[in-house]
Parts: sequence; structure tokens; C-alpha cells
Amino acid sequence: MTDNGDDVSTPQRIARLVDLAVATDPATALNARLEPSSEPSSAVRVTTAPNAPDTSPADGTPRARREFAQLLGEFRRTAVLVPFDEHGSLWTAEFNGVRWICAFSDGEALARFAVARGEAGREWTYRTVLGARLLDVMVPMLPGPGGVALDAGSADGMVFPPVAGIVPDEVAVDLGGTGTR
Repeated sequence: MTDNGDDVSTPQRIARLVDLAVATDPATALNARLEPSSEPSSAVRVTTAPNAPDTSPADGTPRARREFAQLLGEFRRTAVLVPFDEHGSLWTAEFNGVRWICAFSDGEALARFAVARGEAGREWTYRTVLGARLLDVMVPMLPGPGGVALDAGSADGMVFPPVAGIVPDEVAVDLGGTGTR
């Protein structure tokens, strides 16, 4: 495997995502319904040391930044599922002038998204892509500012906005007066 995600697998298809979302044994459903992929799909998880002291001030800002940096690093190293729409285009959504690439930590998260949209009955095509490739290569290809929304619509969802330190500096949005580009 290369560090920049050049060995991305070919698109995979899920016949009926509703079967995944309502399966009694999700692991069995995934194994039975997904075509094999050369890339393992693993969920993005961040763990902290159980006995780590909390040395952050009352507002929690340094601690929150540290935790986000850990999450960002884990996301960059993890293969995620990126669906395509019915026309074969990358699935994106626009919110407040930012175009978000929708990515999912696993097939179950993608299935829940499809069910929530009322589109579980259609066939979905997706690719397994490294988070780093999404942020460094695909976000700069979007028209205007863009970021990545991981597990959109779920309680565990996360966004990686178009700011310096997350996306390449040349496509980062200037936050105006905050000392951050």
C-alpha cells in the first residue's frame, strides 16, 4: 500500500442497503451482501489513555484541539467508503457555501444514511478511499470551499472543514482575524 492512496479499490456495489440496515446480525449481512474489496474498511475510532491526566483549562480548548488532532490523524490513515450518486458523481452535499464530500466509516453507516434518505432500495456504488486522499487530493478538486463529512446524519458524525491544517493551504478558507488562515 502507498501512503497517498493510489491503490484505491475499484467501485463496489451494495445491492440493497436496506438489508444491511435491518439485518439482525450486521457482520453476517455485510459479509453476505458486499462484494469483496482489496481494502479493509475499518471504523474511525479514537481512544485515549484511561489514566491520562486532564491538564486543560476549564474551557477545554487545548484538550479539544489535541483530541481533534488525534481524530484527524486517525481519519487520514483510515480507509472510508465514499458513495457515488445515480449519475456516477462523487456524493457531495452543500451547506452554507461549503461542499462536503460524504464518507462513511463502514457499510452499516452507509446503510443507515441510505435508509434515512429513503433510498435504501436502490443500488449504491462506492469506493474505498484513504481519508488523507480525500482531504489532500479530492477536496482541492471541488468547486469552491470543501471538506469531508464522515458518517453524515449520525450521532457519531464528524466534519473535517476547509481550514488550514486539515485541507491543503491553497484551498483552505481564511477564518478572518482569528490568526488562522
